[in-house]
This record gives sequence, C-alpha cells and structure tokens, in this order.
Amino acid sequence: MNLFRKAIDRRIADLTGRRHSPVDYTTPLGDPGLFGPDSAVWRVHGDFTAMMCGGIGALLLQMLHPLALAGVWDHSTFRDDMLGRLRRTSQFIAITTYASRQQAESAIARVRAIHQQVTGTAPDGTPYRADDPDLLTWVHVAEMRSFLASYLRYRSPNCALSEQNRYYAESARVAVALGARQVPTSVSEVADYLEQMRPQLECSERTREVARILFRSGPQDMAGRRAARLFMNAGIDILPDWATQQLGFARSHMQQAVTKRSVQAVAPIIRSSVSGTARELAEKRVQATGQPASL
Repeated sequence: MNLFRKAIDRRIADLTGRRHSPVDYTTPLGDPGLFGPDSAVWRVHGDFTAMMCGGIGALLLQMLHPLALAGVWDHSTFRDDMLGRLRRTSQFIAITTYASRQQAESAIARVRAIHQQVTGTAPDGTPYRADDPDLLTWVHVAEMRSFLASYLRYRSPNCALSEQNRYYAESARVAVALGARQVPTSVSEVADYLEQMRPQLECSERTREVARILFRSGPQDMAGRRAARLFMNAGIDILPDWATQQLGFARSHMQQAVTKRSVQAVAPIIRSSVSGTARELAEKRVQATGQPASL
C-alpha cells in the first residue's frame, strides 16, 4: 500500500508540476501570503481532488465565452499540451493562494504582462484582448464558481453560506489585481452574474474541439485513463445545468450519483497519499512564528 500511495503522489506531482516548481513556499517565515491559513481560499483550494474536478469544469465553462475561447484558440498550446495548460493554471492558483505575498504579487505581474501581449480577432470579427477587464471577470468567475461547486460536492457539502460568500470575496482580490472589474463577491452575486452572461455564451465547433482534446488528454495506461474519465465526468457534473445542456453533456441522475460516489471513494486515498503540498509547506512557514494554521 505504501508503494501504491507513493505512486499516486508521484503522478499527482507530475500532473500539477509540483516536483519542478521553482517556488519556495517555506519562506519568508511568518509571511501569511495574500490570504493566510484562516482564509476560506486556503480551505477550498486545499483539496486536490476537488480542485482537479473544478479545474475541468472551469475550463469547459470558460470556453463557452467566444472571446475567451478565441484567446485560447489563437494563443495557447492546448492542442499539443492540454495538460501543460492545466498545470500552469494549477501552479498560478497554488502560488497566489499559498506562496508569500511577494511571490504571489510577482506571479500576478507576470500574468498581467502576458495578457498584454494576447490580442486578436474572433471568427465573427470581434476584437479581443486578454487584459479586457470584463473578460478577466468572466474567466475568474468561471474558475472560482467551479472550484467552490466541486468543493461543496466532493469535499464539504455542509459548508456554510457565509463561508462560501467569504470565499468569493477573498478570491476576488486576485481578479482585481489582474485587472478585472465589477467582480461578484457573493453566492447571489455570482448567480446573478452568470445569468446575465448567458446570452453571450455559445457552444461552437471550436468549443467542442477543445472539449474533445481535453477528454483525450491524460495518462495512457488503463488505470490512468479510468481515473481521468472519472475526473472528467466529475468536472461535467459540477457545471450549471444550462451549461451542461449547451455543451451537449447531459447526464442522468444515476450517472451523476455513480460518479459522485466514485470520487468520494477515491478522494480519501488521494488525500492520504499526497505529501509536500503547497498548503503543507505554507502552513509550516506561517507556524514558524507560532501563528496557528487552520485544518
């Protein structure tokens, strides 16, 4: 069993890029970063299983926006390296959540600089910029809504509404630092925002192609393929019903129930296998001055 858990840890380290991350989460001692260990952001982003499912759902939801899709289509290496794209997103989330304030702010500055270079024209002739404040808001909300939905479904279904609101309010600080505007900061505001955005969303052939590449990516061994398929289905199941229908991924209640039970069965094994995570290292950094970290 020990070898089995080590194998899981190695695979997850490769998937998230943890093994080769240049970021030192252990210094400077006592630095709580942008949020600190008592934040809702630390708790929601601390579970790999929920974040993996949420990341898949976030990408699918984001790609329904034609300008977000155009930016990825024209400037991303997703066709050849979908896992690399997911890995870079995972690393940015980890750094802005758990690294020191200086490292988090540097990561945000790097992304802002990259966004300034990403411009183009969508197929319908609409110009786009990755640093468009409204587009940044969409990308942020699609991510945070998906991470929280996955956390509620697969990790903490009884999370209080006040904590959910706190998560949105805290995480909005990163979006604003990236250049987003009018970022919703509560469950009700996020629901209203998504409803307002629906007329702008569409599932094009490009959207379906991104989904096909996403579903084809991942490990090639049988066990890896089964795990990837489980996470893919779990990511679909946390989407809003209207998004699932728009993407053509409607699943029965029975299929959703089986997926949920399967994720809940494997999640404890994953949690007990993963070591040296960004959160664990960050907790040691903060605790070095005697400041307690929440579990």
